[in-house]
Amino acid sequence: MLPTHGRYAYTPWRGRTPYAWPNGARLAVYLGVNLEHFAFGEGLGAELAAGGPQPDVLNFAWRDYGNRIGAWRLLDLLDELSLPATVLLNSAMYDYAPALIAAHRARGDEMAGHGRTNSERQSILPESAEAALIAESTAAILRAEGTAPRGWLSPWIAESRTTPDLLAESGYRYSMNWCADDAPIWMTTRAGPLLAMPYPQEVNDIPAIVGRKDSSELFANTILDDFHERLHQVADGLPQVMGIALHPYIIGQPHRLRHLRRALTEIARHRDAIWITTAGAIFDHVATLPPGTIPGSEFCE
Repeated sequence: MLPTHGRYAYTPWRGRTPYAWPNGARLAVYLGVNLEHFAFGEGLGAELAAGGPQPDVLNFAWRDYGNRIGAWRLLDLLDELSLPATVLLNSAMYDYAPALIAAHRARGDEMAGHGRTNSERQSILPESAEAALIAESTAAILRAEGTAPRGWLSPWIAESRTTPDLLAESGYRYSMNWCADDAPIWMTTRAGPLLAMPYPQEVNDIPAIVGRKDSSELFANTILDDFHERLHQVADGLPQVMGIALHPYIIGQPHRLRHLRRALTEIARHRDAIWITTAGAIFDHVATLPPGTIPGSEFCE
């Protein structure tokens, strides 16, 4: 027998219980907007070009462009198309770019926890230090927003063996770290159930553009191909969640934003047939479904 995580059992796609999203929709679509801040001269960070010795001014400034420029252009596009967002928020952003968070707050966007900074990984920390990181990030959001975040995405999707337990113990209701399914599933933790929310690693500008070196046009086409294929698939009665993961320092570059506008305009054109929403609203709907509907529901009993 191979080692296992023990968080969920294998549940094949065929044979699952059908259900619907609000208004009978079968496809839920949400945008995950990553607002991240990075340490200067140290730590982790995506790279436009291979970095040299620290301070790596080229890559730091490229990432900083997202908070100064790209995120604001993305906000304009979201307003133009009346699209909500789930903001995946480094808590360091409250000190660095509070006006940007305020703009998302004014739109009513959901704030989800995304660690303190993407300059660090929580997976390498001792359990007590990881718990402190989660607590610090959560407290910052609670102070600023008046409510604690319910969803979490680890910086770099980095988990220790106890991360789901620590999240549930900290009051989180869903995690976006596990990209193992096209619909939400319940995971078990030592503190009770935690929903695994689908978060894309394919329709995600970091793996696509930074990792695979996809062009702006190809990334937009990937979004559209994913969307239209899912529309075709949900005719079988099983609902799906499509997430689109965006980082303003990447997608907020003008040549990429132009192609993103094309893709999101097409998705918005179908808003009467799909559910354009937030990850938190997906959780709320899942929580109302009868026991046995969502794989792993036995963890909720």
